[in-house]
Amino acid sequence: MPNSMALDIKSFETIIPSRFLSFTIPNPALPTHLLRVAVLDNPIQLNESPQVAALFVPQNREPDWIFSTESGHLQLLLSSPGISRLILIGSNPISGSDSSPLTYHKRDNAQYVKSLENSVKPLFFALSPKVSFQDGIFDVPILDYEDNLICSVVLERCVGVFVCEMLVEDIEIESDSELREFRRRLRFKRMPNLVQTEIRIVPQKVFELDRVKIGGEVKFRPDTKVLVHSYLIPMVASLYLIGSCIEDRFRKGLKPKALCLGVGGGALLSFLRTELGFEVFGVEMDEEVLRVARQYFGLEDCEIHVSVGDAIEYVEKLAGRDRVLVSGEDNGDFYLNHANGFGAKFDVIMVDLDSCDARNGVIAPPLEFVKKHILSAARSVLSDFGIFVMNVIPPTRLFYDTLIHEFQEIFHELYEIDVGNGENFVLIAKVSPVTSPLGECENSFLQKLRIAILGRYLDSLRKI
Repeated sequence: MPNSMALDIKSFETIIPSRFLSFTIPNPALPTHLLRVAVLDNPIQLNESPQVAALFVPQNREPDWIFSTESGHLQLLLSSPGISRLILIGSNPISGSDSSPLTYHKRDNAQYVKSLENSVKPLFFALSPKVSFQDGIFDVPILDYEDNLICSVVLERCVGVFVCEMLVEDIEIESDSELREFRRRLRFKRMPNLVQTEIRIVPQKVFELDRVKIGGEVKFRPDTKVLVHSYLIPMVASLYLIGSCIEDRFRKGLKPKALCLGVGGGALLSFLRTELGFEVFGVEMDEEVLRVARQYFGLEDCEIHVSVGDAIEYVEKLAGRDRVLVSGEDNGDFYLNHANGFGAKFDVIMVDLDSCDARNGVIAPPLEFVKKHILSAARSVLSDFGIFVMNVIPPTRLFYDTLIHEFQEIFHELYEIDVGNGENFVLIAKVSPVTSPLGECENSFLQKLRIAILGRYLDSLRKI
């Protein structure tokens, strides 16, 4: 990282697509800190005269990958239409001044930003292209970074073989009710603007609410009885389409089987097991992610069988064998075979896999999954009434239309749920035209499902 003396200020007079520079200067508001200044030019050449904007990094969130990495900076820039250059300014502690963990509190941030705003205006002038002054008026708008975070603290940072750097953090978020809402998150550095897993946490012991705070002495435990991640609820709601068949499984003394491709923190797997009574199988590429899921997110080995490996290869092996060996932890190997009366068939396969593109951000599913032979393999290991459920974050409409076409080539019926967050869709493919319970009297499983997801998204199922 170059220091301010090494910079040629003339280099900022023009926009150079994708150029990224960062440097430090003295912090006028905090003498024991420096200011980290990061400048990123839009990778897309805009036709209009270049518009420069600035964003102050919330105090004590400077190490957050959203603000400290080039990829996080890029997603902030791309989410601000019409901006050619985005300047990030945040505090940078002087080495050795304070080694204690940082805890972010939203209430402390407004005064901090106000103390900096006037003192750095000359810097904005120096970092702006010449063309910005041609009309004689110069102004750099200050963008607000808005989220629902009240406070946060990082519990652990670690490295996985495949996902690389990741962290676990406890947070408190704004709530619409009088009750305070505490969450635990798993995030990957390669996708800094994405929360990979989010669950609700509650104090291990009963405390008065005003005594409970993130980063304090109160210990929290996972609450796996509720789903809080926006797209997981509609994924579970898809089971409504086969509710009568699942109820029939239970009446025969059998547990329905679910295969989850992509485990992460394990929120979906835990919910399917504890709240809906499924026998759950999962596939996760990175063993360190599973260690984190067990330690922090309540993923239990009891009746949840997890394999470490590539999800696509696993499905292909299942499709090609009547029996497959999946290695588990502590010699907990298990076999899927025909001994249970309905074979190595799953009633539902749920896919929560993604990849990251520098320009488009997160894409789900990975391109490798959008292939007929993979979808055919998945269909072959589903029961006669089974469904294939996929979380989709399409980078383009063409990607989404292609995915829909591939599904319709392989499966009998296709349904969609728009999650409503402007990002996620859930696609549900049916193996056969089993009668849908929509409009019929609900059996005990459907009633349990409705209660478990609070009735959400059941009216959003749309046949494509």
